[in-house]
Amino acid sequence: MVIGCPKEIKVHEYRVGLTPSNVHEYKEAGHKIFIEHDAGSAIGFSDEEYHKAGAEIVDKETLFKQSDMIIKVKEPIESEYNYFKEGQTLFTYLHLAADRKLTDMLLEKKINAVAYETIKVRNVLPCLAPMSSIAGRLAVIESAKYIQKTFGGNGTLLSGIPGTPKGKVTIIGAGVVGLNAAQLAVGMGADVTILDIDTARLAYVDQIFNMRIHTLFSSRANLLSSIADSDVVIGAVLIPGAKAPKLVKKDDLQCMKVGSILTDVAIDQGGCFETSRPTTHDNPIFDIDGILHYCVANMPGAVAKTATLALTDSTLNFGLNIAKLGVKEAALKDSGILEGLNTYNGKCTYKGVSDAFGIAYTEAKEVLC
Repeated sequence: MVIGCPKEIKVHEYRVGLTPSNVHEYKEAGHKIFIEHDAGSAIGFSDEEYHKAGAEIVDKETLFKQSDMIIKVKEPIESEYNYFKEGQTLFTYLHLAADRKLTDMLLEKKINAVAYETIKVRNVLPCLAPMSSIAGRLAVIESAKYIQKTFGGNGTLLSGIPGTPKGKVTIIGAGVVGLNAAQLAVGMGADVTILDIDTARLAYVDQIFNMRIHTLFSSRANLLSSIADSDVVIGAVLIPGAKAPKLVKKDDLQCMKVGSILTDVAIDQGGCFETSRPTTHDNPIFDIDGILHYCVANMPGAVAKTATLALTDSTLNFGLNIAKLGVKEAALKDSGILEGLNTYNGKCTYKGVSDAFGIAYTEAKEVLC
């Protein structure tokens, strides 16, 4: 198979879909690899390294025109749509439930799109987990920064110092993002509360943190009480492949402390705060009713070297399987890839995307057989 890895063009996105080491693996398996010029240069992967590993360095147009499968990091943006050709396979993060235009393009061009974030193996999301871990940790780091008075925050030091109160952090969701956020916030010395609707998960949180954080069932009353007393609120809710639920409403901001911050890690899936809108690393925050919002849609891009290594470790074997068998046979033989298939031959094959836009849904197995 001919595989192409283009340079990411989203604002301040420096990750890359394949490392030179990955290229070597694909080459050894008998595949042809195109890498766009300077695709990995921002994080120290030179064109020369890719060439030595067996890749051909080409321009974007040649790459898309000649590749059977495109391996990326972030979902394609509008300026990339015209490069895709009918029947191509796309392997990347997609977050389609928050992006109708991209969904329509993939269906119109009959792109066979496998989304990293919906690949599921034994009830785990192996290609999403590493980026969730990074995003959870960055959520605390960025919140601690932007709550400083110089950025319009309330001037709280999350750790406090002897004789002063600690900053209060509320984390909504006890999944991978939430646990990593809690780990860093506790490490900083903050007063941490985590909410979830799964009481077994909360018991697990109590156990691993040795009861050093507060756990609450995520009822409406508990949520409002917790955010009202918090300096930092981190949205870490995930429904795989579907739009995130809006758990904090606009009217709820009135009960929060002026200068506190809402950090929405779920923004890729539409966000879990009603007032959220995607921001960039250039302009990461905005203020509504005195409450700061941090809603950067590609948070791990800020630590692109670590993020690339973690991501490509998790995607490599799935990509090799698709390259070896083709997306149809790979999906039929590997239930993880089947779960990852969001569009195939002009059909929407992921229920969460279908529900988000009210478009026809076809079960993946049905369209493949």
